Amino acid sequence: MSNEVTNMMLNDSKDLLDNVEITDIAAECVKLKQKEDEIATLEEQLKSKKEEADDIGSRVIPELLAEQGLSEIKLADGSKVSVRKEFRATVPKDDARRESCLQWLRDQGLGDIIKNNVIVSFGKGEDDKAEQLLNLAAENGFQPQQKSDVAWNTLSALYQERVEAGLDMPSDSFSLWIKDKTKISRK
Repeated sequence: MSNEVTNMMLNDSKDLLDNVEITDIAAECVKLKQKEDEIATLEEQLKSKKEEADDIGSRVIPELLAEQGLSEIKLADGSKVSVRKEFRATVPKDDARRESCLQWLRDQGLGDIIKNNVIVSFGKGEDDKAEQLLNLAAENGFQPQQKSDVAWNTLSALYQERVEAGLDMPSDSFSLWIKDKTKISRK
């Protein structure tokens, strides 16, 4: 770029800066930073409140009701408080543990809950090829990616059924947990 063009650009930008109050820009930047800081503080407070509520609902109330031999109570305002077990099971992201989980499901005759996803990537302008069947894609030299998975809610329901039937699942493979959950039914 020639010196003349560079000087013209500098003069143009200087004129622009002369027309805009730098202090206004700086003030708005400070406001933005303050708002972002406020949001971060509120998000941290919300996270803390959720953790406190979870502790009360999953530990404190269930323990207090259990001490009294109760599983539910009615409050003076007509609300009903009940405690139930919440079951959760997931397939880990780690490839070795994931394959171990899937193999365990197949060995138990539960392979039908495994979803088998096949993904084929196409380049720009190859929409017509994307519509063809998977084997046609393979014949055209595309290497489909395959991923097997089980929906967490399906796996959680299976886990609950097995626990309630006195059966287990390998906790060294699956991510498993059972937690008390308090539910307040408001009138």
